[in-house]
Amino acid sequence: MAILLRTCGRTDASFALCDQADCVERTMLTEVVRAGTWRKLGDLQQTVAAFERALALDPANWSLCLDLADVHAEQGDFTSAVRMIDEGMGYEPTELSLRAAGAAYRARLTGSRADLSELIELAPNLPNDSYRELLIDQACAGPALPAELVAAARRIQNR
Repeated sequence: MAILLRTCGRTDASFALCDQADCVERTMLTEVVRAGTWRKLGDLQQTVAAFERALALDPANWSLCLDLADVHAEQGDFTSAVRMIDEGMGYEPTELSLRAAGAAYRARLTGSRADLSELIELAPNLPNDSYRELLIDQACAGPALPAELVAAARRIQNR
């Protein structure tokens, strides 16, 4: 219900419902809903705080690590994004989205040719087109990446 309220623009009511749920029991899902509401409001610091509380409640959840990494990347903090990806990989090392995000965020952080090549290999298999495009955009903005690899990554976007 809190998600529906958020979608309808009733963010105060969404937060209030999350607070009511906390009175019964604090859960990871309530913190994820809270994080999504803060994100809709554009408050990335509060989004990170809510995702961190969710991860504290469910520490082995690789998906929360990916969510946190994506928010850190949105903030331009690629060091923290890579750290969260590495944490998630400890729980689910074969997860495609984690591997692709890790390659993208490392390429952005370090300008690694190998990481951009890995993203180029993984990206066509990502099921979400907009997420694939976002990761490619992030990676291609890395420092001193070879033009031919950036062009190859961009061709994947234009399929």
